Amino acid sequence: MSTIVVVGDAAVDVVAAHSGAIAHGGDSRARITLTTGGAGANTAAWLAYCGAEAILVARVGDDVAGRQAREELTTAGVRCAFTFDPAASTACVIVLVDGNGQRSMLPDRGAGGRLTPADLDPALLTTAEHLHLSGYVLLDASSRDAGLAMLAAARDAGLTTSVDPQSAALITDPARFVEELRGVDLLLPNLDELEVLTGSRDPAGAATLLDSFGAVAVTTGPAGAGWVSRDGVRSVPAAAGSCVDSTGAGDAFDAGLLTAWLGGKSTEDSLLAGVRLGALAVGRVGAQPPPSRPCP
Repeated sequence: MSTIVVVGDAAVDVVAAHSGAIAHGGDSRARITLTTGGAGANTAAWLAYCGAEAILVARVGDDVAGRQAREELTTAGVRCAFTFDPAASTACVIVLVDGNGQRSMLPDRGAGGRLTPADLDPALLTTAEHLHLSGYVLLDASSRDAGLAMLAAARDAGLTTSVDPQSAALITDPARFVEELRGVDLLLPNLDELEVLTGSRDPAGAATLLDSFGAVAVTTGPAGAGWVSRDGVRSVPAAAGSCVDSTGAGDAFDAGLLTAWLGGKSTEDSLLAGVRLGALAVGRVGAQPPPSRPCP
């Protein structure tokens, strides 16, 4: 299987599942779950779940949360290349999940926002085939340069690369975002992110991004996913399943698609692997994979 370096956050997720509207200034009952999260950590864990050799490069606090994240991810099969920062706390995300399973997030990237180019050991690139970068790294001015430097180092080492934009709401300068990522092999947006970057929610509109990216794989929610390249557009339907918590669905999709694509599968089979893993992710609370089960 492929060796994939993932760059992104490891965090503590506080998932609050509530029904009905939240009473502003009052009390609203919720079911609270505390779990390891962070887009980078989620993708790495799902990659390991699929049998890939996943290495997570992240900066965490020199605290209990950072050490617990390392322990849990290591148990899940992820190799943690962490930098422990004594001056900042491990990232924390408050995740509000409504009765339809849709999530709203309040993130504090903490130590993750202090990522530096030196946090990536160049030796990790000598045996890897691919580097995947979480867009949250690029959407925070304090860590953007580190993320771009790591992408450049991966390309210089002969690795293929991918980026998930992660948050339409945080992409404030779409033209700059696209230009800075010119040369990335695969962009992995959802429809909201695609609309911000192209002005269109039509997956075919991703063709306007092909001057910068080798291909674009778009998740289209209940409609499934599509792959846009200079060979055209290919689409697959969504996998069956109910939505309990949409947190991390895109991270799981990324892992399923990347594992299959780097393993030599066809475009359609890679998309199907992604949507199957995404469906599995939304059927459970939290963004991490279940233990001890093979990748579907």
